Amino acid sequence: MKPFKKRRRGGTTATFEAAEAHLLASLTSQVVELLRDRNAAGESDPDPLAVQLGLGGPAEPPEDPVLRRLLPDAYRAESFRGADEDAADFRRLTERSLTSLKVQNAETLLASLITGGLTPGLPTEDDPQVEVELDAAEVQAWLKALTDVRLSLAVRLGIETDEDAQLVAHSDDEATAAMAEIYDWLGYVQESLVVSLD
Repeated sequence: MKPFKKRRRGGTTATFEAAEAHLLASLTSQVVELLRDRNAAGESDPDPLAVQLGLGGPAEPPEDPVLRRLLPDAYRAESFRGADEDAADFRRLTERSLTSLKVQNAETLLASLITGGLTPGLPTEDDPQVEVELDAAEVQAWLKALTDVRLSLAVRLGIETDEDAQLVAHSDDEATAAMAEIYDWLGYVQESLVVSLD
């Protein structure tokens, strides 16, 4: 990957190898799929207007640990008396719109990759590099989508601290070590994008 940089005429650009772009697209698509599954309207939702406005979502936190990290409770139960009920109400009123925003950010990232030359299907040696050029709104969408993808990987890898990240990176399990490398690479992509904004 050639890191992100600002162009004089405006916009922020980076170049990805085809395999990198495919990896990023695959991970982002997995997060979208998780979020869309959670965002599905209930079959017996009594208020269609609430659904159209992004309200009326589930009151219970998700069972999937990744979704629990991406869609956390607004209040902790130990914070104050009645926090559980307030968290449930807040989730019911806001989760659907939050989930939709996360999906929209991820779709912006995916669209940028496609516009930049990402070819459908599995990557081959003949695939061209993918050059993305982002405007200010797309930069923000990328930063948010990359955060969601990294958080998802961190949950699956059990990373909560820098020490956890080091342990996972030196794992004897090849698959875990490979995922740790991807987690680090995503951090590099995100840092590159942040640095380009200065």
